[in-house]
Amino acid sequence: MKTVQIDRIIPILKKEIKGFHMPIVSEIALRNDPFTVLISCLLSLRTKDETTAAASKRLFKEAPTARKLAAMPVKRIERLIYPVGFYKTKARRIKDIADVLITQYNSRVPDTIDELLKLHGVGRKTANIVVTIGFNKPGVAVDTHVHRISNRLGYVRTKTPEQTEFALRAKLPKRHWIVYNDLLVTWGQNICRPISPLCSRCAIKEFCNRAGVGISR
Repeated sequence: MKTVQIDRIIPILKKEIKGFHMPIVSEIALRNDPFTVLISCLLSLRTKDETTAAASKRLFKEAPTARKLAAMPVKRIERLIYPVGFYKTKARRIKDIADVLITQYNSRVPDTIDELLKLHGVGRKTANIVVTIGFNKPGVAVDTHVHRISNRLGYVRTKTPEQTEFALRAKLPKRHWIVYNDLLVTWGQNICRPISPLCSRCAIKEFCNRAGVGISR
């Protein structure tokens, strides 16, 4: 198995992804508002990016702050975020989170993973995304794309995204932590797809061990 040269891979991906759309949560992060990052990230779970984008736009037009979201009826939230996956559950959850932010955090989103994990419905991936792209602090956000590609490269050998997060924390140079998720999510959506990845078009194929890859194009 070839050694994965991550310091050569990262610059290539930074250049290559300029031709693709960035993940919607990352676009929302350009507003420099951790609250909208947190809520859009929760809306994005099990939902396509374009659906999340439209729902986030509708919701934040009426409720761009925790106080405005907390004051909004659940039914109204449901209508605004439909058709994101599990929209009824998410409507109640984000309203509850807004309430907690107001009562326990002075209407501010906490900037540490441990505190974010105390919010009902916030898992490690969401917490890491909020910390990294909401606050520009070091963290390792791992979704299915990051988990899959890290293992395909042969950079880690793990069975779950959580295992991948901790393996990357131990191995990935800290200077790459913040950008790693965006790079691999974008690459995974466009090139290194779950089924039949586009290996013939992959700019980092010479560094990849293609672990677990059967059929490719």
